[in-house]
Amino acid sequence: MSAKLKISNLILLLLMSFAANASDFSPYVDADGNISLPDSFRTQMAHIGSWFVPDGDASGFHDVFTEKESLEAYRKTKDFPDGATLVKEVRAHRSGNFTTGANISYSESTKLWFVMVRDTQNRFPHNKVWAEGWGWALINIDNPKKNVATDFANDCKGCHLPAQKSNWVFVEGYPTLHE
Repeated sequence: MSAKLKISNLILLLLMSFAANASDFSPYVDADGNISLPDSFRTQMAHIGSWFVPDGDASGFHDVFTEKESLEAYRKTKDFPDGATLVKEVRAHRSGNFTTGANISYSESTKLWFVMVRDTQNRFPHNKVWAEGWGWALINIDNPKKNVATDFANDCKGCHLPAQKSNWVFVEGYPTLHE
């Protein structure tokens, strides 16, 4: 076998290995680092906590989910493991008077989703939605197959900067992580 053929085969093997590793990394991330919304996350993942934002563009209920294995790993190590997925579903809200009290807020239709995927290996250094040990996605309701975030620094960092010391996650809002 010629040296050129050996080198070509080696390069092909390395590329195939990288593609396999990327797909083994997370079922919600393709070989290029594109992040998708997990199907059935409401029933297949653990709900770790909620936020309620009463006013503004981000108003509504923010319900956050992760894999059960990621939850257990976090409880042991206080860090999300490589490949862990966080899904935040933002839902519109309404308020009304009920027998339980006045001005009670409840959730309605989904507005959008945020998805974060933990990457401790820096697998996608040239993909701008991968930074600070996470992949970042913003998915709108009108096209749940498309991440509209294009750059962590422009689209995600501003909101998550206050959580930098807790690895970019607002863990204080997720009581299930600490129980």
